[in-house]
Amino acid sequence: MSARLLWVDDEIDLLKAHCIFLQKRGYEVATASNGRDAIELCRTENFDLVLLDENMPGLSGLETLAAIKDLHPNIPVVMVTKNEAEDLMDQAIGSKIDDYLLKPVNPMQILLTLKKNIHQREIMQEITTTGYRQEFGRIAMMADDAQDCETWKELYRRIVRWELQLEETADEALSDMLRQQKEEANLSFAKYIRKNYEGWITDRNTAPMLSPDIFKRCVFPKLNEGRRVTLLVLDNFRYDQWRILSQELADDFDIEEDLYFSILPTSTQYARNAIFAGLMPLEILQQYPDLWVEEEEDEGKNLNEESLVAQQLKRFRRRETFSYHKLNDAQAADRLLAQSALLRQHPLNVIVINFIDILSHARTESQMVRELASNEAAYRSITQSWFRHSGIRALFQCLKEMDTDIIITTDHGSIRVDTPTKVIGDRNVNTNLRYKLGKNLNYPAREVFEVKNPKRFMLPAPNISTTYIFALGSRFFAYPNNYNYYVQYYRNTFQHGGISMEEMIIPLVTLRTKQR
Repeated sequence: MSARLLWVDDEIDLLKAHCIFLQKRGYEVATASNGRDAIELCRTENFDLVLLDENMPGLSGLETLAAIKDLHPNIPVVMVTKNEAEDLMDQAIGSKIDDYLLKPVNPMQILLTLKKNIHQREIMQEITTTGYRQEFGRIAMMADDAQDCETWKELYRRIVRWELQLEETADEALSDMLRQQKEEANLSFAKYIRKNYEGWITDRNTAPMLSPDIFKRCVFPKLNEGRRVTLLVLDNFRYDQWRILSQELADDFDIEEDLYFSILPTSTQYARNAIFAGLMPLEILQQYPDLWVEEEEDEGKNLNEESLVAQQLKRFRRRETFSYHKLNDAQAADRLLAQSALLRQHPLNVIVINFIDILSHARTESQMVRELASNEAAYRSITQSWFRHSGIRALFQCLKEMDTDIIITTDHGSIRVDTPTKVIGDRNVNTNLRYKLGKNLNYPAREVFEVKNPKRFMLPAPNISTTYIFALGSRFFAYPNNYNYYVQYYRNTFQHGGISMEEMIIPLVTLRTKQR
C-alpha cells in the first residue's frame, strides 16, 4: 500500500522519525510548517491525505482545514493536536474532519488512521472476498441440510449479508457466484416448502409465524402492555431492502429484527388480507364473504382492509380504537403528516405504504424505470433514495416523537425472474406470473408446486376442479401464444406470488424510540 501524504506541523522537524517510518512503508511524505505553505502545496499538487496540526502560528488548523477543503473537498484530513478540549473536537467534526489524533502520537496510530481513511475500501474488498470464499461451502451445506424454519431464516440472512457486502467490492465474478448459490438455495427451499407447507396449514400450533399471526403474536401483546402501536405494512418489501433502510433508522430507534413466512400465494390479495383478517384466505371467504373478492372479479382485491382489521379486533374482543391509512404516493404521505394529530388519538394505527410495489410494477412496464433499477443493487438503491427524500422519512420522525412501538412488516417480497415455464389454460385463468389457478391448467408438474385440493391449503376454490400452481425459484409462467415476445418482455422483471426465499421469508421488525 502506498499514497502521497502532506504533514503540516509547526514542529515538523521533531516528526522526522515518523516520516521515515511512513516512507519505509511505501508512503511519499511532503511536509509544511505552516498553514499558508500547506494551502499552496495543495493548490499545486495532489495528495491522498493531509495530517494537520491544530495549533500553529498564523493560520490555525481549522482555518487551514477550511481552505484545503475548498480546494479539494474530498481529500481526507486528520487533525493532530495536543488540545483535548471537547469544543475543539466538535468544531473539527463539524468542519468535516475525517479523524482526530491526540499528541503525542506513535507511528502505529498514524498507520491505522491511514489504513482507515485511504485504504479502507481496498482492505474491505480483500477481507470480504476472502470471507465469502471461506463461507461458500458452509452456505452450500446449510442449504442442503436445512430442515427447519429457523435454519432457513438464518441461511437467508447470511445470503443477504454477503449480497450487500459483495455489492461494495464490485467483484462481478464473486457476485455471480453468490447469485448462482442463491438460485440453488431457492431450489432447496422450494423442496422444503413442498414437503412442509401443508403441515403448517393443517397444524398451526407447530407452524412458524405466518401472515395471519401478525396481530395475534406481535400487535396484541404490545397493546396488552399499554403501548401505542403503529403497524407499517410496506407492500412487496424484501429483507435486503429492509437491511438498507435499517441504516437510515438506527440513529433514532432501538431495532428488534426478525423474519417470518408469507402464506401462499405470496400476493396482496391473499397474504395482506390474511394479515389484516388474522385468517387464512378460505376462512375470510367463509366468515366474511362480502369482504373477499374473487380472482376473476374486476373490483380491487385490497379495498376491504380496514373492515378486515375491525372484524379481527371484534373477533378477539379488543376494545382499542384504530386508524387506517393507505399511502399510494407522496401527496398521501404529506396529507397524513398534516393530520398527524389523528395518530395520537388511537392506541393502534395501521399504515399501508405501496411505493415499493408500485416501483416493481413500473419497472416491468416502463423501459426507463427498468434502466434505473437494472439489477438487485439498483433496486435497493432506489428504495433507499425514495425513503430519504419522500414524506416517509418525515413520517418516521413524527412517529419517533409519539413514543409508539413501530412494527414494520410486509405481505410478501419479490424475486427477479429469468426462466419461463409454459402453462396452458382457459380464458378465466388469472394473470399473475408466479401463480395460476384454474380448472383446465396444463403445465410441467416437475417445475411447479401444485395444489389440487385447495381446501387443504385453506385457499378458495371457485370451481370444484380448481388447481393452484406456484412457480419455483426464479421461474415465471408464460403462455404459448406470442411466447418469445412474452418471455423477452417479462424476463428479468421483479414478480411475486410464488415460492422463493425472497418472496416468503420477509421482515418483521419492531422499532422503539431511543431514550437519550
